[in-house]
Amino acid sequence: MAPPPPALAEETAAFHPSLWGDFFLTYQPPTAPQQACMKERAEVLREDVRKILMGPCELPETLGLILTLQRLALDYYYENEIDKLLHCIYDDDDSDYDDKDLNLVSLRFYLLRKNGYDVSSDVFLVFKTEEGSFAYADDTASLLSLYNAAYLRKHGEEVLDEAISFARRRCLEAGILRTPLFRRVGILEARNYIPIYEKEAARNDAVLELAKLNFNLQQIAFCEELKHCTLWWKDFLAKSKMAFVRDRIVEVYFWMNGACYDPPYSRSRIILTKITSLVTIIDDMFDTYGTTEDCTKFHEAIGRWDESALPLLPQYMKGFYLFQLETFRSFEDELGPENSYRVHYLKKSMERLVQQYYREIKWRDENYVPKTMTEHLQVSMESIGSVALACAAYVGMGDVITKETLDWVLSYPQFLTTYGIVRLSNDVVSTKREQTKDHSPSTVHCYMKEHGTTMDDACEKIKELIEDSWKDMLQQSLALKGLPKAVPRTVFDFLRTADNMYKNCDAFTSSEVLREMIRLLFVEPIPE
Repeated sequence: MAPPPPALAEETAAFHPSLWGDFFLTYQPPTAPQQACMKERAEVLREDVRKILMGPCELPETLGLILTLQRLALDYYYENEIDKLLHCIYDDDDSDYDDKDLNLVSLRFYLLRKNGYDVSSDVFLVFKTEEGSFAYADDTASLLSLYNAAYLRKHGEEVLDEAISFARRRCLEAGILRTPLFRRVGILEARNYIPIYEKEAARNDAVLELAKLNFNLQQIAFCEELKHCTLWWKDFLAKSKMAFVRDRIVEVYFWMNGACYDPPYSRSRIILTKITSLVTIIDDMFDTYGTTEDCTKFHEAIGRWDESALPLLPQYMKGFYLFQLETFRSFEDELGPENSYRVHYLKKSMERLVQQYYREIKWRDENYVPKTMTEHLQVSMESIGSVALACAAYVGMGDVITKETLDWVLSYPQFLTTYGIVRLSNDVVSTKREQTKDHSPSTVHCYMKEHGTTMDDACEKIKELIEDSWKDMLQQSLALKGLPKAVPRTVFDFLRTADNMYKNCDAFTSSEVLREMIRLLFVEPIPE
């Protein structure tokens, strides 16, 4: 095989070696020997907290407890109870508290919108002043509640746009500006919030103890899954012999974990980690490593899904292709006879993803830059892999996901394609690094060409478009009918993980920035 071109040599040199190596093959959290006792105690505490949640409480206490359970990643256990409580709160027409309690109004709005209720943002109009600020936002709790609520905005809600401008300015002045709550990765928020909640005077000790036990039990499970994925990855490296592969299995698992961190989604986390790893390799083949002829052959082979495609492929792709077949067959075995049909949907989503890669490589070969960013996004919002990853998550879930749900996924509905806004976030932080003739044009390039702007100006405009896309996603999610709540929730969790990965840089490529987060999630238990 010919040596890689200079661009590839430079690119792979920038991919630093894995920071974790085989660490998780042998690592076991120090809490593991107490796992059985921890589970028993957690079961008792879950019922104690359920009684507290369903007991007689005033509205502020009920809303505060629901928010706390969400921030501690405990809300999964009380989904039905929380649904009933929020439905009653939504139906309650008593709005006497709206005149002065900005904290309560904001919290009610935040929780209802997040739970799928299309409540009106007009409740905030009463707080607007003639000077353009918001009344009763003098205390930190009210200011942060307004800030968090406003980020669940749709298009045309000027009062929420103004609330964000006001709250951001005030939070910056007070030195308390943080990622809005709706955009935080749930499992990271739990890890960060537990020690904060422990110091709160109004904490509930049963809730706190349960949060610690739940996190530490999840950490034990995560490490087992990491061991499984690392073994799978080592098997791949031995069989594929691809020199250009990025060793990022731990980082991939960390990323996918953030999208499906609840206890029953172990299979989704594992399938997602494997699919994302395969997609990353295919993306690198099409984007940098493979020749057009090689990628054309892979494009033809992907739809066969059996060994008959091997003669089509160059030698260096054959081991990868065989391993991909083996991995998909293992998915069918793990899902069992009743649910193995789901893998068909996953295959179809992968085929369509490769089709989009193929379109992009033709752009590259023809030195074609799409005339508008809209033209670019018609391809690139799919080629980021958003629909394929959503499909992989649903394939691994339980009976809540039906054939009808998967049919909906493969219809490429607007809600799922809009989720491809992660392409914009990726391009903003990656474009300067990828300035070589061997890369397809990014959305940044297209915006620069369409509007005649500088790269910095294009990046700033695309950041505005990302905010608009969050509004699109919120609006579309509120209109979804007849789908399990896990469907939109998972997509928003994917968006949160992408926001975390691409906040300041391409953390997948420069994974040193993830080291501390990975250590806190998977290595260091929370002290009891």
